[in-house]
Amino acid sequence: QVQLVESGGGLVQAGDSLTLSCLASGRTFSFYAMAWFRQAPGKEREFVAGINWSGTTTHYADSVKGRFAISRDNSKNTAILQMNSLKPEDTAVYYCAVGHSNNIYASTTQYPDWGPGTQVTVSS
Repeated sequence: QVQLVESGGGLVQAGDSLTLSCLASGRTFSFYAMAWFRQAPGKEREFVAGINWSGTTTHYADSVKGRFAISRDNSKNTAILQMNSLKPEDTAVYYCAVGHSNNIYASTTQYPDWGPGTQVTVSS
């Protein structure tokens, strides 16, 4: 099992940037894909971005493509989500998750380990 803790959320204005971090501990973080999801009030949790263990493959939701960037540093057990040009519709609780394989999936069911989440609020 991996323990995950997100940080970096906050209240920003539209057009601003935020950097979210996810610190992992527990089972080996390096061998597995990890992803960021988000959940807005009244909506289902949705995939935002994913990255394989080596960082050579990334996938993004269409809604964030070109604005967000996911990266990881396995030596520090850390994953980063750089969010630029934020929009009010990006407002949500953001979660990091580690998968059970090196494949990137958009489904929450493929990720057994989750952090508690960090709130991101974008005002217009």
